[in-house]
Amino acid sequence: MLVRDAMSTVVLTIGPAHTLRQAARLMSARRVGAAIVLDPDTSGLGILTERDVLNSVGAGQDPDRETAGIHTTNDVVFAAPAWTLEEAAGAMAHGGFRHLIVLDGDGPVGIVSVRDIIRCWAPARRHAASAAL
Repeated sequence: MLVRDAMSTVVLTIGPAHTLRQAARLMSARRVGAAIVLDPDTSGLGILTERDVLNSVGAGQDPDRETAGIHTTNDVVFAAPAWTLEEAAGAMAHGGFRHLIVLDGDGPVGIVSVRDIIRCWAPARRHAASAAL
């Protein structure tokens, strides 16, 4: 199975000036665990995850003053839609993160998460186990 089969195409894009509270509200409303941070000044893509927000709040920082740009991961590993789920899972395990931005050409077309991969693998493994009996 490929990344394109598992990825979420509901992509939340925010700017670096969004506060963490604004980002959290948007992520919650869209029911996503990560937002792509697009900085028009650098033409770069970054990612802000629920863990980034949690770490900031846990450190006592004010989510109404902290901005996404300060907490964005800019050293991002990107996936291609044609990657296998094994390749995506390997990249996540190697890098210690749970989300990959999926790029097709120059732009983001989705995000694949560990949860997306598990959803795809779990039914396939159950089916294989049943067939073996």
